[in-house]
Amino acid sequence: MLGLAPLRSAPLPIRASATACGRNTSQLANGCQLSLLAPEAAEGDTALPENMHKWRMVIAYDGTKFKGWQYQPSIPTIQYFLEDALICITKLDRKKLCLVGAGRTDTGVHAWGQVAHFTTPFSYSCLSSIHSAMNGLLPPEIRVREISAARPEFHARSSTKSKEAANYFVGIHDFTSFANAAHNDGERRPTKKITRFDVTEMGAVLQLEVEGTGFLYRQVRNMVALLLQVGKEALPPDIVPAIIAARDRKELAKVALSAPPHGLYLMSVNYDEEILKPPEGSPPISFGRTHHLSKCKLTLY
Repeated sequence: MLGLAPLRSAPLPIRASATACGRNTSQLANGCQLSLLAPEAAEGDTALPENMHKWRMVIAYDGTKFKGWQYQPSIPTIQYFLEDALICITKLDRKKLCLVGAGRTDTGVHAWGQVAHFTTPFSYSCLSSIHSAMNGLLPPEIRVREISAARPEFHARSSTKSKEAANYFVGIHDFTSFANAAHNDGERRPTKKITRFDVTEMGAVLQLEVEGTGFLYRQVRNMVALLLQVGKEALPPDIVPAIIAARDRKELAKVALSAPPHGLYLMSVNYDEEILKPPEGSPPISFGRTHHLSKCKLTLY
């Protein structure tokens, strides 16, 4: 398996990946794993204005006496009290603060690592003062554990929504809606099994790993394109099963374009252990000599 970070500048063409995984998988492989590094903010996103600054908070709370996370006027919610404290400190209104939480917890639900972000038209040279002021104004059941500056492309909720949407892909489905036509397609078998689809946040980057019994032409790029739209909150997570059920590529084309191939890697191809055993009398397996290239180990001759 290749390390991702050192190889970002050398993307693998997606068609080669799809072909390696998608052809003759019933005879050759039990499954293959593809990994894609995708920026949270895709091209065309509305950028943060130059004079605005974004801040990330990690929040813990005992939700027993609160009516959940989401803001409601004059009702004790977590967002209500956080915004009230920020308005008092920054002298900004709700609209300018744009406070967004990663997840909307229900009435009585607690949190240790809730994440939220807000914006200001000014910067802070030191965050300890606003941190202390926040905790001084908040009820004792709500504590801000951490405040840090955030990149303009960071969004507290993007990876959360993407994870929810990715779960809809797991299982056996007809992926006709996510397959582009190919000249050498032959007899296409659109039903594939996705065994896992992981979305991992890595700073301003989302790492998406999908594993399945095979993939149709451009299936992975099309699935990722839809997840990015969901992550930007342009579409709800439940759009995924609706498009799968349509079995029509045109339905996906209405809401998402195919993701570019850059950053996509074929990570591994998995086989039954029995079929990998060498015939009797074969020479020993050669693994070459291991050398270190940057942080990535590659086998060279």
